[in-house]
Amino acid sequence: MLLTAALSTEAQVTFELAKVPANTPATDTLFLTGNLNNWNPADKNLSFKKGAQDQWHLTIPAGEGVLEYKITRGSWAKGEALASGAARTNRAYKATGKADTVRLEIESWEDNFTRADKAHTATPSVQVISNVFYMPQLQKNRRVWVYLPPGYGTSQKKYPVLYMHDGQNLFDAYYGFSGEWGVDETMDSLAKNKNLEVIVVGVDNGSEERMNEYTPWRNAKYGGGKGDAYVDFLAQTLKPYIDTHYRTLSGKSHTGVAGSSMGGLISLYAAMKYPQVFGKAGVFSPAFWVSPQFFDYAAKTKPAKDAKIYLVAGAKEGEQMVPDMARMRDLLQKQGLKSKKLNYQVHADGEHKEAFWQREFPGVVQWLFAE
Repeated sequence: MLLTAALSTEAQVTFELAKVPANTPATDTLFLTGNLNNWNPADKNLSFKKGAQDQWHLTIPAGEGVLEYKITRGSWAKGEALASGAARTNRAYKATGKADTVRLEIESWEDNFTRADKAHTATPSVQVISNVFYMPQLQKNRRVWVYLPPGYGTSQKKYPVLYMHDGQNLFDAYYGFSGEWGVDETMDSLAKNKNLEVIVVGVDNGSEERMNEYTPWRNAKYGGGKGDAYVDFLAQTLKPYIDTHYRTLSGKSHTGVAGSSMGGLISLYAAMKYPQVFGKAGVFSPAFWVSPQFFDYAAKTKPAKDAKIYLVAGAKEGEQMVPDMARMRDLLQKQGLKSKKLNYQVHADGEHKEAFWQREFPGVVQWLFAE
């Protein structure tokens, strides 16, 4: 993984913020977040120091490969934006192997713009079930979305269901911090052209709680450890609610879970902890490096024989991504998952970003829910 603490500090890179918006609160701390820390927007190890003339600087080991990153003020709601208010695409730095300095200018911040400045992109098929859906296992409230297939309102059919994480990024660019997956547009197209109709339920992440909730094991540096409570919420609270209020095919063979990065990790864990509930898992770019304990868990846990698991990642997602995913594939097969039930894909051009996951989503959902 790029720029880990274990790397030598002989070659370092210094990020200098030569310009920040004039209205940046003097009491705020600025952070670098990226693929080196699983996009934690408030990592104290990557906080900038403020110097003379309002310039900010951060020096870290240069490492190897490509660092994708952005600057935040401690949360994605306070991430950097373009002067127009549009979301900023990921910045990129390619290590040179030598000491280096990168000078940046921050055009604006997300919270400088009212929601009226931004456009909604969700289709009419998407509804917000609740902005404060209670999660008793975590004692938190969270926004929960639901996408209903085009024929839902004019039929009495029952539909399979896919549960997804990072709900802010699934349907509506208005809320996405780094683009959206276009899940609703994709599912509308699949319904029309492939006769594939699936209800999709999206649960917002908890911002600073994302890392904690998306892994069952605590990482000394990055946190975690609330993943069991989170998947208990999915299986014990959210799914019963959805099955009660919507026309669903509630059996495990019609129920899936999917997500990316930490969301990919927790999706696979949910399918393994609750094989009687989630019979399908779409695992995009799983961040196994944050939770190496997962490999021991997988070595001792047999997946359901009829489970369907799709593992997909890109070759441009850091040195550990593909080897870790291949190791998990091998463990799942050793534990009895048949090859026809396991789809493993690595794409040479794949990067750790919403655009890649949006591109791969149609193929994943079709394979998972194919009869």
